[in-house]
This record gives sequence, C-alpha cells and structure tokens, in this order.
Amino acid sequence: MSDDPPDHGTDGRDRAPPDDDGTATGADPVPSDEGGPDGSAADPDDGVDTERTPDDGAAVSGSVADEDLDMDSYTTETRTLDPRVQLLWVARAVVTALVVGAIATGITFFAAPDLLVVGGGGVFALALVLGIGHAILLYRTWEYRVREDSMYLDRGVVTRVQTVVPYVRVQHIDTSRGPIERAVGLSSLVVYTAGSRGADVTVPGLTPEEAADLQSRLKVLAIESEGEDAV
Repeated sequence: MSDDPPDHGTDGRDRAPPDDDGTATGADPVPSDEGGPDGSAADPDDGVDTERTPDDGAAVSGSVADEDLDMDSYTTETRTLDPRVQLLWVARAVVTALVVGAIATGITFFAAPDLLVVGGGGVFALALVLGIGHAILLYRTWEYRVREDSMYLDRGVVTRVQTVVPYVRVQHIDTSRGPIERAVGLSSLVVYTAGSRGADVTVPGLTPEEAADLQSRLKVLAIESEGEDAV
C-alpha cells in the first residue's frame, strides 16, 4: 500500500485517479461540437419553430377582395334610350286608341246613332294623336345614369319623375325581352329593390348588349356597396 498523500490539486478538490485510458473520472462532460452528446448532428426541427411562408397555407393579406374597386370604370355618363323604343310606345298608343275608340263607338251607338261615325272615329283619332305625341315626348325626356353610390333615372311628360336607386337596396337585376321587344331588337332591365311591393325599377329601350352591360355594372356596384355597408 502506497503512503503517498492524495493529490488535491490546485483548487483543493480531490482528483480521481486516472483510468487506464488516461482520462479522469468524475469530471464534467465536454459538450460535443457536433451538437449532441453522442456526437450526432442536432436536428434543427427538434423543438424549433420554423417560419411559415404563404405557401404553407397561411392567410395572405392584400388579396384581390381587399383592393379598392375602380368606380370610374363602372359609372357612366347620362344615357338615353334606343330610338326604336318609340315604335313600342306608338304601338301601345294605337292599341289604347282602338280600345278607347271602340268604347266611344258603343256609347254613341246607343246614345246618338246619327253621330256614330263622328263620335267613335273622332275619339279614336284624338286618342291616337295624344298617344303618339306622348310617346315622342317621353322618349326625349327619358334618361338614366350609373353613379358611384346609386342609379339615377329621369323621365316623364306631364309628371316628371326622378328616381334614385341606392345600390345597398338592390336585391337582384333581371333582363327581359317580350315578343314585341324581340321583334324590334330591344330589351328591358328590371332592378328589384328592398322595400314595399312594386319597388322595382324598369329601364326600357335597351339593346341586348346594353342591357347585359348595365346588368354587369349594377351587379358589381351592388356587391361592392354591400361589402362597404357590412363594414
């Protein structure tokens, strides 16, 4: 047995005798430069949050829906109706004059048979002239305009009617073509709005292309105004 005193070292702690391979036991392990105690490389995904990119499915701000709508491309200047609409209104005036003339003829037949031709024919002629004049004047006063926040209509002969249709109240928009309208190549646009019964607005005397274009404009503006109102 050796009588040599134990080596306390310069720090006063007992030092363990070296093992057979020359390394000291009980010493603190030295971290490996490779990232793990076993010498293997550290996995960057272990417990580390990586930054997600838009390709990972995250929401991307500034989408097309958030972009401002170019209102100027959907609004219009004041527009008038197609001149062929006067044919429809004149035809309606003729039908009305025939009905009124027939009623006047029947009354004259029983009240004053001697004035049958003058009474019935005169009433028919008067109603026809008034109907044709009204159709011409109505065409000259009919106009509409697509504005940023509403659609504006102005028409009327004896009574002038000005209508403002806010886009926030538009429910749906239809185009229609009756038999007579198809015969002259015209179409009508009907705008249904929220409110009381019969609150729809009709724009007659449009070509099919004009009706489709106006329907598209009003649809986009109505959707945009609905989004702004929801905000």
